[in-house]
Amino acid sequence: MQDKAIFQLFLVGDGRVRPLPIPDSAKTFEEMLVGYPLGVYSAFRTFEHNKFLYLEAHLDRLRQSASLLGWDYQLAETPLRYALHQICTAYPLPEARVRVDVLAEPLALQKTSGRLLISLMPFTSPPEAYYREGIRVDVVSGLHRDEPQAKTAVFAQHRRQYQKSSDVYEYLMLDDNGRILEGLTSNFYAVQDGVLRTAGTGILEGITRKIILNLAGELSIPVRLNAVHMDELPHLQEAMISSSSRAVLPVVQIGGQKVADGRPGPVYRRLLAAYNQFVAREVKTAV
Repeated sequence: MQDKAIFQLFLVGDGRVRPLPIPDSAKTFEEMLVGYPLGVYSAFRTFEHNKFLYLEAHLDRLRQSASLLGWDYQLAETPLRYALHQICTAYPLPEARVRVDVLAEPLALQKTSGRLLISLMPFTSPPEAYYREGIRVDVVSGLHRDEPQAKTAVFAQHRRQYQKSSDVYEYLMLDDNGRILEGLTSNFYAVQDGVLRTAGTGILEGITRKIILNLAGELSIPVRLNAVHMDELPHLQEAMISSSSRAVLPVVQIGGQKVADGRPGPVYRRLLAAYNQFVAREVKTAV
């Protein structure tokens, strides 16, 4: 049985923060939220126990996702920020993964009604070896977001069928023409002829992706918002993925195709160093 103190779920509403029950066997956000109404969400990690990176961007994404689905909803940002600060400050582990859900309909429990849920679970950084040596990914077809810019809990459930194996760290989604869009839980990049490439449409534009592209500009790394076709894999010099919980990870093999010499490259190393410096400057508490 899990330690319930490190898997937590809260309903925020009516000026209250109410803990909610979760299944004893829950080990993922999706398992923690079984039985609750689905909606839109944003997920991120804490830094220095109760600080966040670009929290405002995550809140903006919640608003955008709700708007794209046609909801008449106003995010109560100030109560949400105070709730995040309270919950994360009290969390018993040094760092947490955090997920904020806006439900499709109000939830009324324990004399509290609201559409905001906050989930917490332990944060574990990827092994250092992954940053040094790289990861292997594979591709899936027939899976896509119905509304790419809306981060929905429905899509999070659909992708669960693709479980990580011992040698595949992430799966990349393709469009109908065989171009790489994004990972199931990450954005994808490739370096070809010194240019950093990533899909410009048909994807959820991650918040870490926004940071990476801004840093590339500061580092004078050319960027093209142009998806990589599977036929181009033999010609890539580097590849990588990014997400809020991983920062940037080098990809050294895609399916059966090794990327260049199978080792992380200089563009990746420059971006990771710049990202770590950015985090050190920019993390802050929710209030």
